[in-house]
Amino acid sequence: MSSVATGPEAGTELSRRMEEISAALELAGDRLDADLVARAREDLTHITRRVELGVDYSVVALVGGTGSGKSSLFNAISHLKFADVGVIRPTTSQAAACVWGSKATRLLDFLQVSLDRRIQRESGLDGDREEALAGLVLLDLPDHDSVAQTHADQVNRLLPLIDLLVWVVDPQKYADNALHEKYLRALAARHEAMLVVINQVDTIPPAAVDRVRDDVARLLAEDGLADVRIMTASARAGLGIEAIRVHLADVIAAESMSARTARAELAALTRRLGTGIAASDPQPPDVGRTADRVAVSAGVPSVAQSVRTAVASPRDVALSPVQPPARSRIDAIREEWLAEATRGLPPRWLADATARVPSAQIFHEHVTEALGGVAMPDARDEVAARSRLLGLVAGGLGIALLFAAAIALLFAAAIVLPSASTTAALLGGGGVLVLIVGALLLSSSRSGRARTAQDRSAGYLASATTAVAGVVRADLVEPTAAPLADHADVRRGVHGA
Repeated sequence: MSSVATGPEAGTELSRRMEEISAALELAGDRLDADLVARAREDLTHITRRVELGVDYSVVALVGGTGSGKSSLFNAISHLKFADVGVIRPTTSQAAACVWGSKATRLLDFLQVSLDRRIQRESGLDGDREEALAGLVLLDLPDHDSVAQTHADQVNRLLPLIDLLVWVVDPQKYADNALHEKYLRALAARHEAMLVVINQVDTIPPAAVDRVRDDVARLLAEDGLADVRIMTASARAGLGIEAIRVHLADVIAAESMSARTARAELAALTRRLGTGIAASDPQPPDVGRTADRVAVSAGVPSVAQSVRTAVASPRDVALSPVQPPARSRIDAIREEWLAEATRGLPPRWLADATARVPSAQIFHEHVTEALGGVAMPDARDEVAARSRLLGLVAGGLGIALLFAAAIALLFAAAIVLPSASTTAALLGGGGVLVLIVGALLLSSSRSGRARTAQDRSAGYLASATTAVAGVVRADLVEPTAAPLADHADVRRGVHGA
């Protein structure tokens, strides 16, 4: 399975797929259910908004209660001191954001982060060190225990875009009931996108750190979050900060949640649209094979054989042209062609394709007309006939000469004339020679008729089959070509080329 595009390519790829699907919906028109199309367009609008927010960003939100040191951790991770940056202050009443790379304006507008609470992380002095976090949007959300409802609303707005929800707790209040009941347990379904950081570990004895960690793990297990990773840190002392940054870099290296969600929504959309198109593109039967079947049903091979027999015969034989084919047999071939050419098409596509095809009666009429328009070949081979006539004449002349030679011999014996013997010999030799010529002419006539019979029979069969193929192409192939091509294009647009 090929890997999906990440980083800046993800947005481009998703936008391209949405354009393909939108074009497919336009092309399909009323051949897809109206409700299905309406829902698809709504979904595309929703996914477009999501992509516009920035699927190329990875969103990490720091969430914590009053005194957890969340803002200090925010400063430590960003390597910036917000307290020193103009009006931006480390407050817990408003969300703050630090962006590595471009400004992510649409995203931060959607998250309602005010303009004066945004920092773009750019530095010519430590650019290499910050490169691993390019594309990160780090949010410092209001304390969950200060403006609880407002905070909950913001977390809910954030969840569809969040790549990592970092719960910052301190060694004293990590067991806070509100944190576990209102948030952690309620968000258990998002466990794979969570991290718990025990901050301020420098305020407790080193021996107590593991005990606190174990207790936090126990509480998370009770919340249904046993697999959530736990890290320890001290923003003030700089402990564990680099480990957290490495973890964030790993998050950025994967596809963002927005991209994954948009991709999943697109996949769901294509699955729904897939119910309105065939699982695969139907393949119309070969024209030549279909024409052969129609020709056989019309008795064309039998007529071709009669042509061969007639031409090969030395006698004059009348040829019977092909008769109109049986309607039932032609109808059956037409129905079988349509069934295979539209195999698997949903009803709307099937109706569109078959509505363009001439009726069975018209198809039968066209086949009959096409066959009737094929000229019957001449049943007589004039060249072979002349050759045969000359052979017969030569044969008769040779016999006559032999007969004359026999008479001359009788005279020679009766009156003992030497000249009579000579004459008999000449007549006999001439007769034999003429008989040989006659035999050669007759043999040539027979082989010539056989060749001509084969050529005319094959020519008639080819002409009749070609005429029928023209009807198959005009009445079956061409009318269904456009809807089948549209279906193939729609299918490619929906599922991706």
